[in-house]
Amino acid sequence: MPNLPEMCPICRSELVITRAYCPACETTLEGYFQFQADPFAVLSKDQREFLLTFVRTEGRLNRMEDILGISYPTLKNRLTEIIHALGFETEKQPAPPTQTRAQVLEALEKGIISIDEALESLQALK
Repeated sequence: MPNLPEMCPICRSELVITRAYCPACETTLEGYFQFQADPFAVLSKDQREFLLTFVRTEGRLNRMEDILGISYPTLKNRLTEIIHALGFETEKQPAPPTQTRAQVLEALEKGIISIDEALESLQALK
């Protein structure tokens, strides 16, 4: 059974639920019902599968590394993407002030810091 869309496919207005039907007992309810959106509906299939693996491994990223075959920094980046997609903020990890240019570029390459954080760190070195 397909999921109910949140928006009208014609005019993009919010949909209102006015009827519910039970095929088992053939009961129909009519009225105005509050639509409770699924917060995970904004996630891609891959992101939902990532979350299922996260729950299955009890949040242990080291176990997820083995199951998914991807590195710890990549796992952290994917988790951060999901957190942002759900509308939450993450704490910024400030780069240590004593980093060298090579260390900043290595952290960027490993996915530990974002491009913006790398640029900020590199500019601070000047």
